Amino acid sequence: MSVTVENRPAQNQYALVEDGETIGFAAYDVAGDEIRFTHTEIEPSRRRAGLGAQLVQGALDDVRAESDRRVVPLCPFVVEWIDEHVDYQELLRRQP
Repeated sequence: MSVTVENRPAQNQYALVEDGETIGFAAYDVAGDEIRFTHTEIEPSRRRAGLGAQLVQGALDDVRAESDRRVVPLCPFVVEWIDEHVDYQELLRRQP
């Protein structure tokens, strides 16, 4: 089984995709130089498999690689994940 994270800007979300099926998403809004993560959701039957963490990491890796935007985590799951991963906290302080 292959799990990937895809940015879907038309839907304002990063999707977690497994074998062609969307099994979770991280919704965001872009406001100027910020990307605000507002909600993260994983299919209920899959929530304990660490997929939420994989989704958030993939989304933040993409933000880091593809933009200069500052991350504003409004979703409690994203807040907690960044708190636990100090190497991603610089995304909160970015100045474009």
